[in-house]
Amino acid sequence: MGGIRAPSLAIIALTDTLSGYLVNVSFIIAACSNWANSPEVTVLSCAGLPTPAPSSEEFPGPLIARLSDFYGTFFAIRRDLHLITLRDHQKYGPVIRQGPNKLVFNSVGAFRDIHQNERITKSHLYLLGDPSIRNKGVFTAIDRDVHRSRRKLIGQVISERSMRNFEPTMTAQIDIFLRQVLLSSQGLEPEALNMSERCRYLSFDIVGLLSFGHEFHLQTSSKNRFILQSIEYLSWHANVLFQLPLLSWLRTGMILNILFFRIQMDTYRLLEAVIKQRLGQGKDEVHDLYSYVADSPQPDTENLDQSYFRSEASFFLQAGSDTTSTCLSATFFYLSRDKRCYEELGREIRSTFNSGSEIRSGPTLAKCHYLRACIDEALRMSPPAPGTLWREQYPDDKNSGPLIIDGHLIPRKTQVGVNIYALHHNEEYFPDSFSYKPERWLTPAGTQTNDAFAAFLTGPRGCAGKAMAYLEASLVLAKTLWYFDFEPASGELGKIGMGKNGSRRGRNRESEFQIYDIFTATSDGPYLKFRPRGYYWKDLDEDMQNISE
Repeated sequence: MGGIRAPSLAIIALTDTLSGYLVNVSFIIAACSNWANSPEVTVLSCAGLPTPAPSSEEFPGPLIARLSDFYGTFFAIRRDLHLITLRDHQKYGPVIRQGPNKLVFNSVGAFRDIHQNERITKSHLYLLGDPSIRNKGVFTAIDRDVHRSRRKLIGQVISERSMRNFEPTMTAQIDIFLRQVLLSSQGLEPEALNMSERCRYLSFDIVGLLSFGHEFHLQTSSKNRFILQSIEYLSWHANVLFQLPLLSWLRTGMILNILFFRIQMDTYRLLEAVIKQRLGQGKDEVHDLYSYVADSPQPDTENLDQSYFRSEASFFLQAGSDTTSTCLSATFFYLSRDKRCYEELGREIRSTFNSGSEIRSGPTLAKCHYLRACIDEALRMSPPAPGTLWREQYPDDKNSGPLIIDGHLIPRKTQVGVNIYALHHNEEYFPDSFSYKPERWLTPAGTQTNDAFAAFLTGPRGCAGKAMAYLEASLVLAKTLWYFDFEPASGELGKIGMGKNGSRRGRNRESEFQIYDIFTATSDGPYLKFRPRGYYWKDLDEDMQNISE
């Protein structure tokens, strides 16, 4: 089953109980909807209760979604909210209601109006992810000036210059990944590898070194892999609360935390030990996040304390590992199912480089346009953050004019967003959107395609780690295709990661890599078998030259 799936199974086991609870409570909330114009509504809105909402005529949606936020919460619990959002767009149109005061758009115009608008900021819901930290991190900072200063600081860690210094460390971890693949390929019957697991181990080991300068050794040892279970649970829990903060008031989280108590405590102890070790070292002893954070003056505070370092580094671990691992798993899936794309990319890599050691950042790798197209198409079809990133008008917005998004007048206190998965499968921008077609990124019509590509967002709150994610994904894929050929495992194992014909809620497409929305994305599979290409594998490690073919 793999270590990373344990929390998912526990989450699924809770679904029926929680779903029934939500349905019952939703009718209570709906009965209270006539409070919408009362003074108490501001307080209630923070709990997930109805607020003065846009008209139902202009913004259609399922009836239950007009009455309460339990609609989105129900599907967030099931990790299917991205699929349901796309289904609702297909039924109701380009702007839908997903709660009494929540609007989801599905257009490039709305995406620009929301994410490139100085009058709009992150939703107050993000504070749920970090309520006790005095110095807000780049993920939880709502104030634009605080976010700008945090973004500037984080940008130094993953700048082009910083990545050049960090690349040897990244490459060393990728070499470990390749050796693990090589070991799986030995013997009469190669072992099938779960690429979601292997890519997550790799990405976490890399981002752990960048965050703390610490080697977690997830690729080579099972000892610390429980931390991935913890991160998956916390992400899922936060995503549910984002849909309905009222659940935090009802102490639902306390019940869930009891179920995951041991793994949460193990994670806390591990991270505290890692942080303590790093704080005991010199600031410049290791090239990592702390070397930039320590004693860094900021305009909103004299010095950033250790709580900020903990918060930022913890977010680094999740965002930095989930984004790239999902991208890699999805790309491996689609390439293994499409012989034409697989062979085209293999030709590009094997004709561009003369050895595996040549594969590194620089102009030669940048010229591998089909490689980048394969990565972008996987990011489009199976985005690492598939959901709706909620935004709202600044509470102290001094602009007296109306807030307009994609031609629609938006009332104050309305949560707005664009669902990334739905936008990436909008047929207006991506015809035949459920087909893997890297060539769509290489045609003159690609301008419109790029405008609708939102895997890393855009504007001042766009993903700061975009360059790092592309570098890691490019190196892993190029090096893997240099040293190996691969194909799906046979039998039922080879079907893991696919959709299933006849499945409900949008999981019926066998050619689509299945992701599960927990704010970021989680996945299982594909299971692949690898074969070394001739003797190229001997470049990986002199210690492995005695391994027979």
